[in-house]
Amino acid sequence: MSDLNGTMIQYFHWYVPADGTLWNEVTDKAKELANAGFTAVWLPPAYKGFAGTFDVGYGVYDLFDLGEFNQRGDIRTKYGTREQYLAAIKALHSSGVQVYADGVLNHKIGADAPESTKATPFPQHDRLNPKRGLEDAKVYTHFYFPGRQGKYSSFEWHWYHFDAVDYNEYHKEEAGNTVYLLEGKQFDDYVALENGNFSYLMGCDLDFQNEWVRGEITYWGKWYLDTTGVDGFRLDAIKHISSWFFPSWLDELEKYAKKDLFVVGEYWTPDLGTLHWYLDAIGQRMSVFDVPLHYNFHYASKQGGNYDMRRILDGTLMQQRPYQAVTFVENHDSQPLQALESVVEPWFKPLAYAIILLRQEGYPCVFYADYYGANYQDRGHTIPMPSHRWLIDKFLFARKHHAYGPQYDYFDHWNTIGWTRLGNENHPGAMAVIMSDGAEGSKWMEVGKPNATFYDLTEHIQDPVQTNQDGWGEFRCKGGSVSVWIEQQSLKQTLTSIGTSFLENMSRSFLEILRR
Repeated sequence: MSDLNGTMIQYFHWYVPADGTLWNEVTDKAKELANAGFTAVWLPPAYKGFAGTFDVGYGVYDLFDLGEFNQRGDIRTKYGTREQYLAAIKALHSSGVQVYADGVLNHKIGADAPESTKATPFPQHDRLNPKRGLEDAKVYTHFYFPGRQGKYSSFEWHWYHFDAVDYNEYHKEEAGNTVYLLEGKQFDDYVALENGNFSYLMGCDLDFQNEWVRGEITYWGKWYLDTTGVDGFRLDAIKHISSWFFPSWLDELEKYAKKDLFVVGEYWTPDLGTLHWYLDAIGQRMSVFDVPLHYNFHYASKQGGNYDMRRILDGTLMQQRPYQAVTFVENHDSQPLQALESVVEPWFKPLAYAIILLRQEGYPCVFYADYYGANYQDRGHTIPMPSHRWLIDKFLFARKHHAYGPQYDYFDHWNTIGWTRLGNENHPGAMAVIMSDGAEGSKWMEVGKPNATFYDLTEHIQDPVQTNQDGWGEFRCKGGSVSVWIEQQSLKQTLTSIGTSFLENMSRSFLEILRR
């Protein structure tokens, strides 16, 4: 049984250029991503959004249009065409990398025609107490996809396939502050309790209590697996969809595909108790993103040395439910100027990535903009997001080859914390990680390697550390920084077995030290 440490990358951010080149970029980078140590790629929504080539993919119009039909102003999506998307998946698979598709199943936006019905208006932030009684409504809910003309699916969406909308032509003045519960409907049950009931998020909210809706979404899932061959899904906005839906949906898909699918859901809440409730409700069917951990990173980065680093893992899934935790530092929603903005400041990101990549708990996800960097403008602001690839590549190398075996924690100082990994039979090398959100620090830690020489893989500290006869060493880090100490002999063996050609980010001087 393989004990390879898996790592995924979210291969997009909100402001990726809308020039239709992302799928080609993925194809070109597939081998490079595999060599760096990524084992899976989460790709953005590949179907047509209501904003056409400018839609990030979360304003879903047609789940079956992967950039193939002339709809919403163009054939391609923001990221490219259907053929380019399928080619990108093929390139990743050929490089030994899994692919996770982004499933946005909660809502649809951009109907082809309006329909007349009745609806009850509710305040946007109170789904329990209506503004008025049942009244006439003209709503945009008829989706018949004229550009596709029934190819792949002949299903047409009408108002009775949804439970609520946010726009009534007869009350234009209420746009943006009212939710209209459609006649004969109720908000989905077993959802987040924010606003009284958080079933409704945006657009035309799918009614998952309707068997025709469930049937079409299940049919789409099977079609998607047949068409793309993806290995799993990242599911969007699951807090707004009845929790009982996904276990049966995933059972159907796995039975159809005759394989296990990896699935991670986005349930955005910093409340750990709520995440425990959701994971209990769905059993072992999926993982969720460790949002509480992200907020710990956010607050630590804002407080600097005033944050108690001994508590950095407290109240997180990484600590309490590691096997269902997908850990992350930043994503497209939390990045600057987005709806859930909760920025992790650049100085702290190397520390945060060391935590998610070099510990044994959780399944880490690296964010595109943190890896490659990003610069964009929006709402009158210019945002630079620096690349941390220099260090992330080193962490990935350490994760792939040295982050194994027993883990000893040294979370015993307000600013300076550390841990060690002692290795296992297949990866016998030891590793020590130490970081500080304040002044420079040092810590005696056990690595189980007596009289051994360790070097700082990050190159922040040039002088080596020598362990004593009992396998303990005094490892150091600079202030507001992280150092990753790897045993020299183990590094030599690793480099001998894999070669140094792909370690292009590692300086020649460091490689010369390892060859001694």
